[in-house]
Amino acid sequence: MQRREIMICTYTIKKDPNTGIVLLNEQNEQVIVTDILNKCKGKHVFAFEGKMGAGKTTFIKHLCETMGTKDVVNSPTFAIVNVYEVADSKEVYHFDCYRIKDIREAMDFGAEEYLYSGNYCFIEWAEMIEPILPEDTVWVTIEVQENGNRSLTIHF
Repeated sequence: MQRREIMICTYTIKKDPNTGIVLLNEQNEQVIVTDILNKCKGKHVFAFEGKMGAGKTTFIKHLCETMGTKDVVNSPTFAIVNVYEVADSKEVYHFDCYRIKDIREAMDFGAEEYLYSGNYCFIEWAEMIEPILPEDTVWVTIEVQENGNRSLTIHF
């Protein structure tokens, strides 16, 4: 799938002892994590890329909590998809596609129904199901920096 790059935004993620993480924009100003959703208005599928331990699950957890979920947000490694209710009574789908071996597995559990539902979908290891992702999927790359911070780059 060709990744469209209309806009690229870069953030820094720093650890914070009180909130877990702090998100800083390119001007080094603290922003709320949902700023990412606001920048990508109208887009609901977010594909997270990064090495094991880069912080994909931690970031998604913080994002869901900021959206108002009262559910426990954790990695759906074995369930493949977790469903969280957020403040406005909508659902957020959190995928972990690490264990998917081929696209048929994703089709069998109904991935397309989630992806095209209009609800937010946050997908770890999205490259495993890339052929069925919507064309306007937002790609989010998280990389560990030498100082322990993370850089977060959004391609949309």
